[in-house]
Amino acid sequence: MGTGPQRFLRLLGALLLILASSLASHAQDGGSGKLKVGIHDSPPFVMHKNGQPTGMAVDLWKELADELGVTYEYQVFPTVRGLVDATADGQIDVAVTNLTVTRKRAERIDFTQPWFDAGLRLMVNEDRGSGFAAIVQGLRDAGHLQAYGWLAFVVVAATVFLTLFDRRFNPDFPGTWRDGMAESFYSVMSVATSGRLPSRKNTFGWIGRVMQAFWLVCGIAVLAYVTSSVTSVMTTLSLSSQIHGLEDLPGRTSGVFEGSVAEEFARDEGLRARNYDNMDAAVSALLSDDIAAIIGDAPVLEYYAYKYPGEPLDVVGPLFEPDKYAFALPPNSPLTRPLSLAILSAKEKSFIEDLRIKYFGEAQ
Repeated sequence: MGTGPQRFLRLLGALLLILASSLASHAQDGGSGKLKVGIHDSPPFVMHKNGQPTGMAVDLWKELADELGVTYEYQVFPTVRGLVDATADGQIDVAVTNLTVTRKRAERIDFTQPWFDAGLRLMVNEDRGSGFAAIVQGLRDAGHLQAYGWLAFVVVAATVFLTLFDRRFNPDFPGTWRDGMAESFYSVMSVATSGRLPSRKNTFGWIGRVMQAFWLVCGIAVLAYVTSSVTSVMTTLSLSSQIHGLEDLPGRTSGVFEGSVAEEFARDEGLRARNYDNMDAAVSALLSDDIAAIIGDAPVLEYYAYKYPGEPLDVVGPLFEPDKYAFALPPNSPLTRPLSLAILSAKEKSFIEDLRIKYFGEAQ
């Protein structure tokens, strides 16, 4: 008795899938044209290889399209906002990328069954604050550059004084002013940078030795001051420029993707943010210190950092604003239910899990 209802339900499910495929294949262009599938590059979900779309979201869409028996053509959108707007206006039939399900978007477009769990994280430049320009700025802010200016004045004055002194009392001193000034400058800088005197003739006996000892003490003091000030500034820059999580973002400018959930999050939290069309543009700004961090989808940031191990990029902080990815369609699209059923079927067959392992490895 139990097998009869089960067979009936399976038969009903098959009929519904056939009906869904028929609706999907005739939903647009009078029922005879290809579906217009909008995509937005966001590795590893949507990428282009040899001019052809690929990636986890694209692979999933191909599987769903094959199951529903539909034909389609791709239309590339440079921003997430453009993709969502085109979907809401009915310019495309399906939006395929790592599109986050939000209430605000759901008021304008339809979403399928979610197929990926994600959230936001931060990407930072590991070398931020360690460049020469940053060190000079730090020295100036700390007042050390002014002190360095006085030291430079003392070095020039000492060079002139030593030249006059040696020309008067040292018969072996070079005869020309040019050679004499160069010799004196070398002697002064030797003391200032190493705390050691070059080989010099002692003209005044014990008084000369005392004067040389005094110069050594001054040189060691100068060397210690320069070393400690640079080290202190570099340490301060390293500590102050590091970003470990959301708590370090206020007062800094972050990069977000136009029309993304990260953009909405930054605006809602009152964070300074600058919009970018794609990952490459945002990373370029991050590496040039135009922005302090990138706020973006965790899997996208992690994949980029993994793909370019030679770049000083690091994804930091815990996951925040957890969300789910789904495909989007125009409001009241007859494709919504068929695609959702097909996604559920792909989950049951472990097809989506296989894709996740393919693009992210065994551990996520």
